[in-house]
Amino acid sequence: MECCRRATPGILLLFLAFLLLSSRTARSEEDRDGLWDAWGPWSECSRTCGGGASYSLRRCLSSKSCEGRNIRYRTCSNVDCPPEAGDFRAQQCSAHNDVKHHGQFYEWLPVSNDPDNPCSLKCQAKGTALVVELAPKVLDGTRCYTESLDMCISGLCQIVGCDHQLGSTVKEDNCGVCNGDGSTCRLVRGQYKSQLSATKSDDAVVAIPYGSRHVRLVLKGPDHLYLETKTLQGAKGENSLSSTGTFLVDNSSVDFQKFPDKEILRMAGPLTADFIVKIRNSGSSDSTVQFIFYQPIIHRWRETDFFPCSATCGGGYQLTSAECYDLRSNRVVADQYCHYYPENIKPKPKLQECNLDPCPASDGYKQIMPYDLYHPLPRWEATPWTACSSSCGGGIQSRAVSCVEEDIQGHVTSVEEWKCMYTPKMPIAQPCNIFDCPKWLAQEWSPCTVTCGQGLRYRVVLCIDHRGMHTGGCSPKTKPHIKEECIIPTPCYKPKEKLPVEAKLPWFKQAQELEEGAAVSEEPSFIPEAWSACTVTCGVGTQVRIVRCQVLLSFSQSVADLPVDECEGPKPASQRACYAGPCSGEIPEFNPDETDGLFGGLQDFDELYDWEYEGFTKCSESCGGGVQEAVVSCLNKQTQEPADENLCVTSRRPPQLLKSCNLDPCPARSSIDSAWKACKVLC
Repeated sequence: MECCRRATPGILLLFLAFLLLSSRTARSEEDRDGLWDAWGPWSECSRTCGGGASYSLRRCLSSKSCEGRNIRYRTCSNVDCPPEAGDFRAQQCSAHNDVKHHGQFYEWLPVSNDPDNPCSLKCQAKGTALVVELAPKVLDGTRCYTESLDMCISGLCQIVGCDHQLGSTVKEDNCGVCNGDGSTCRLVRGQYKSQLSATKSDDAVVAIPYGSRHVRLVLKGPDHLYLETKTLQGAKGENSLSSTGTFLVDNSSVDFQKFPDKEILRMAGPLTADFIVKIRNSGSSDSTVQFIFYQPIIHRWRETDFFPCSATCGGGYQLTSAECYDLRSNRVVADQYCHYYPENIKPKPKLQECNLDPCPASDGYKQIMPYDLYHPLPRWEATPWTACSSSCGGGIQSRAVSCVEEDIQGHVTSVEEWKCMYTPKMPIAQPCNIFDCPKWLAQEWSPCTVTCGQGLRYRVVLCIDHRGMHTGGCSPKTKPHIKEECIIPTPCYKPKEKLPVEAKLPWFKQAQELEEGAAVSEEPSFIPEAWSACTVTCGVGTQVRIVRCQVLLSFSQSVADLPVDECEGPKPASQRACYAGPCSGEIPEFNPDETDGLFGGLQDFDELYDWEYEGFTKCSESCGGGVQEAVVSCLNKQTQEPADENLCVTSRRPPQLLKSCNLDPCPARSSIDSAWKACKVLC
């Protein structure tokens, strides 16, 4: 057979050469490693907590140089330091406080996050601008940057993953789980708008539970933020956030920035207490607070041990169950807490045989066949929950719970409750619809509809539910009014050129701006993508693009999409007209309706008088192709009556628009050039 043919001499030579080369390579690696002595023991850790470094040495046994390194490192003491321990870099700076610098003592503070040399010990003299490099290298185990696990070893910044291994690139997910998939927490974001009240000086913005991460709040307006906290032990606290700085509130680091027109609050987490962010009204005008954070899922299903066997001998069965467990209080709670999270899937019960030894009074061992002698344990059985007593704001629903038993034929009968006491009885009542009822939320007022005298201004009033979504269910009786009169103190009889120029609407200003690329930042902002190609190759077409509201999460360096209403300012246009030039052999043709996109929707501009197209002039030719010009008139936008052209802004007069007309060919020339007939009259 073909597979049994003898190998040729050429193939044998190649095989022998391969074996020789492999043996030389293996021998050279053994020789290289053989030049080194064994690795020595690991040194003591450079730190007792917070992550340090340890090293091991080996000796070169050759009279010549050895290939490779004689030192290796590993991380150690990867446990958190107590809060009172302070910053490791700060400790190294303060060690120089009793050493004179240029003949003077200073109190030295650390300079962190040096982009050029993060592993040198740079310190700043307190109360001065003096920055000095007090040592070329920080101690091993010092963090390169404050928001990173990377550490300095022998003066060089080494990458450290969340698994605390040198050279590892593994990172925490947004829930704080190393190399996690983000399934143990959920993103919470929303917006709060303060409502001025003479009887209410403060109000709660949002409750941020224990264990939350990457918290960020931005207040815009004259009001002020402050914090209330409650630890798991019940201790309460308050912080007024009166000035810019970094504070420790119940062992949680809080970074607060105060500006004339806004305040920014950041907490990397995980929070060590429940935080309630409140707003203190200043009384001058409304404020808006935008918030975003990752909330841990604190209730999870936990599988129980097997229940007692259904029989003491002769063979029986036993089951497991699942109970809802509170990770914070370490206790079992009602099942509805776990049902609140769609991510939680209740594990199915497990079944196993038990007590298979024969009973003493029987005639020997009876073989147990699966399901033939299967008697399920008595169990609790509940009727469906009744309807909630309230649609929102908290109500009660109930059900009936009884102990039942099922026989071999599948018949279910009620039995005494003590038979089910091996497992907790299901609750017969529970709270429901505990979320807040929908409430009205009024937006900003529009500009006045006139530039002089008396006019109207409008605002949008939405019914917002507990998730911040637009919904129904608010009482019409309590709805704030959506329009009111407004007065512009400029007399209307003044000449047109002396009237104050009304500020253009934000969308109109946006339409005039140059197209510039926008980068995602820590402030929620609109990020437009590139325009698509024009839908036509000649004439007037359309271009579209996607515009998203996005924010940069600084800790995880990831981008999150936000609802449109969380971004301030006008949303860039997602559609516009485009002109690809005249089509070959045709006179340029335009449709006045298409100028809505091309010129930013000028007909919606909030002024009393504006230009509008009113049809076309008569065609310039009766056949063979002519041109019509669009007629532009100045109209009163409220009455739609023609007005004097001086009342409309000249700079906003639409451009000349032309369209082709009467494109049918003219009659043949021969029928025109025939001889004239005799005239019907003489005079």
